[in-house]
Amino acid sequence: MTSFEKKIELLAPAGNFEKLETAIHYGADAVYLAGKDFSLRNFSGNFTIEEMFQAVSYAHKKNVRVYVACNIYPRSDEESAISEFLEQLKQVRPDAIIIADPGVLMQARKIIPGIPIHLSTQANTTSRQSASFWASQGVARINTARELTLDEIKEITLDSPVEIETFVHGAMCISYSGRCLLSSYMARRDGNRGMCAHPCRWKYAVVEELRPGHYMPIEEDGRGSYIFNSRDLCMIEHVPEMIRAGISSLKIEGRMKGMNYLAATVKTYRQAIDRYYQNPEACTIPDDWQKTLAGINQRGYCTGFYLNNPDERLPNYEKDQPESNPKFVGKIVKIIDRNRFYVGVRNKIQTGDAIDIITVSGPVQSHRIAKMITENNEETDVAQPNSSVFIETESPSDCEPNDIIQKIDFLV
Repeated sequence: MTSFEKKIELLAPAGNFEKLETAIHYGADAVYLAGKDFSLRNFSGNFTIEEMFQAVSYAHKKNVRVYVACNIYPRSDEESAISEFLEQLKQVRPDAIIIADPGVLMQARKIIPGIPIHLSTQANTTSRQSASFWASQGVARINTARELTLDEIKEITLDSPVEIETFVHGAMCISYSGRCLLSSYMARRDGNRGMCAHPCRWKYAVVEELRPGHYMPIEEDGRGSYIFNSRDLCMIEHVPEMIRAGISSLKIEGRMKGMNYLAATVKTYRQAIDRYYQNPEACTIPDDWQKTLAGINQRGYCTGFYLNNPDERLPNYEKDQPESNPKFVGKIVKIIDRNRFYVGVRNKIQTGDAIDIITVSGPVQSHRIAKMITENNEETDVAQPNSSVFIETESPSDCEPNDIIQKIDFLV
């Protein structure tokens, strides 16, 4: 069934259980997560097997699907450990398993034949023939190579016997579909095995052989140079074209990203998808959606390879820091009234701070903290991390439990 017959899926990252709850709260149709090993984000919180049971149970109660990543390229001596992990997934019963390596795929078909297989972007699927091959191997969905244009993806979706998934937002690797050796070479941490040190984000300069210590600038600003540093992908303005291309699932990158990143991206793309289906012929992107996404970005945005524009693949040499750099400070636990909330605090906040509340629907709501009361009913000017306080804002808000609060530099 194509996305013309079935509403396109919004797939969100879940680096830990709280992020899974947040992704679901803001409207994800499905989440992807991983165990403690065998995925490409070993430095994310990730899930124990027991936590996976809880995650699948929680998500299914909310009618949300769960996909488990097992997408490293393993060595021969890891075969038995992966088999054991797959045996455990047989009991967990996720809705799919994400795989890149043909050997792992073969193990999965044998051990968990009832669980659908989704092919990782790292498998570099770039053609209809390749998609047909993977379909013949039992793959149910393919995340296509990031190097494809939207027109090329559409050619695949028209003939593909399987669902097609693509990234819609997030960090982009400089290497071919994420297959990078730079971290292994420079930091002895294999990016293809979940331990990338992100050397493409480091600051670089040129040194001439006979002039040691004399560093020559390379198109740099105050934050450093940009030899490898790609901009982040943002396709919010092109969600209608992606839906019309026959894509089945739009995937947000970011299992290691913060809570406010997750809330802002899931909320915004949820609204974009829903707006398209409400009125496909007149779907527009409001400025406040782009403003919300701009606030969580440090490297500038681009459309990657989708629109076949070479300029979109260049680093952003002129990008300044965003006017406001939001910081995740807490989550609403309980609503007292429209301008008083019981909040679980994660980062220090003070009376007078400007904050944004990322609500599930509508624009982000900006406020100033007028007063804070501790659980002992004492007024305080400062709330420290891992505490809980009652916050009173200067203006009312239409928010609800589990909404994310972020501190901003100023109120507009």
